[in-house]
Amino acid sequence: MAPSGSSSIKRSCRRVLYWIPVLFITMIVGWSYYAYVIQLCIGKATTERPYIVCVVAYHLFFIMFSWAYWKTIFTTPMNPSKEFHLSYTDREILEREERGETQQEVLRRIAKDLPIYTRTLSGAIRYCDRCQLVKPDRCHHCSVCDKCILKMDHHCPWVNNCVGFSNYKFFLLFLAYSLLYCLFIAATDLQYFIKFWTADGNAHRRLKEYWNGLPDTQAKFHIMFLFFSAAMFSISLASLFGYHCWLVSKNRSTLEAFRAPAFRHGADKNGFSLGFGKNLRQVFGDEKKYWFLPVFSSLGDGCSFPTCLVNQDPEQPSTPAGLNTTVKSVGDASPFPAKPLRESQSRLLISGQSWTESDGGHEEDKHGTSNPAMVIENET
Repeated sequence: MAPSGSSSIKRSCRRVLYWIPVLFITMIVGWSYYAYVIQLCIGKATTERPYIVCVVAYHLFFIMFSWAYWKTIFTTPMNPSKEFHLSYTDREILEREERGETQQEVLRRIAKDLPIYTRTLSGAIRYCDRCQLVKPDRCHHCSVCDKCILKMDHHCPWVNNCVGFSNYKFFLLFLAYSLLYCLFIAATDLQYFIKFWTADGNAHRRLKEYWNGLPDTQAKFHIMFLFFSAAMFSISLASLFGYHCWLVSKNRSTLEAFRAPAFRHGADKNGFSLGFGKNLRQVFGDEKKYWFLPVFSSLGDGCSFPTCLVNQDPEQPSTPAGLNTTVKSVGDASPFPAKPLRESQSRLLISGQSWTESDGGHEEDKHGTSNPAMVIENET
């Protein structure tokens, strides 16, 4: 009982510690609200129109930022559906048998009816020992959450949550609105920051009157620290937001950017890219009126994704390396995968998409999960 109680206490302590970055961000934002609205604008908001505009614009950015941040934190990451989990009988077989043909047969039998295109780098079916399931495409096991996350991008300590299929749009909007929030504060606070370091004695006295008698050191602290904080956060957020915009344009996750997804012909970093427009729609949805709101509008269910299966990167050869068009399936003549893509994802393949399972590509698709040389390889 003692070890179990000690383990429970450790888990509770870790859960509390994981909230420290979120608490830090919340405190910084709360202080920025006090410094900007109360200290900088409240004295002029009722008498001068420019300050009224600043207060209204500030609250617009503040609300959108807070809304997106809240949704990113408290949106539960989606996990693979039941069809990807092994049955009780299959789990017993895998636990009882050594890593041999029996295990391979079980995974091949399960995977051939699932919309799965990716493999491990060695060509094996992606299987998670911890969750006991066949991993859907773009799904990875998070060691912090201790569960498989659909279209996992990364685990972000600043939101104490996994960023994946269910909240990736919210994460992008959080970066966008936090960047706009910081840029707005830095731009409107810059003139006062300059005045405090360049004004003469009379100007300093006028500024003191503007601050309604606040000590000069306190006024300087708020103006200087608010500007520096907003400027530094703007730089870091701009680089991070730009990087994720690039990922969206290429239809890649952070994990896929570091390690390209592997298909039957080998690793292909552009395997899920359908072109800029369709890549954007896959994250933000078809209805543009929802693009800038932190409401879920992404296409699909996170378990299946359309793939071009064609290498379109000019830096790579036109024919995917390792693709053997002469290889045929053994014991299974059905195309891979046998189960079609979900309807919402299949729409992205309309209008000239080059991915097909007919004509010349039909024979190539027949050697998928039925490959007898495949072995189990765990990816965590």
